[in-house]
Amino acid sequence: MAEERLDPEALSRLVSVGLEVGDESGLEVANLDFCLTALLGSPPFAGAVPVITRLHGDALRVTYFEVEDGRPED
Repeated sequence: MAEERLDPEALSRLVSVGLEVGDESGLEVANLDFCLTALLGSPPFAGAVPVITRLHGDALRVTYFEVEDGRPED
């Protein structure tokens, strides 16, 4: 999804990827975290981290992409 929605230059500045995962989604959160950490640690990404929020229900969605823009934090 990040590769589809961000331009190639932004991929190398990706800081984190937010996800919401429901308790009934059928996913093992520890395994998802491990796989995403491995994926985001290799090119074209620059070591971004997954930020997983647990929810009730069967939700599974990407909520945001945080990209370093070089500006001081607001």
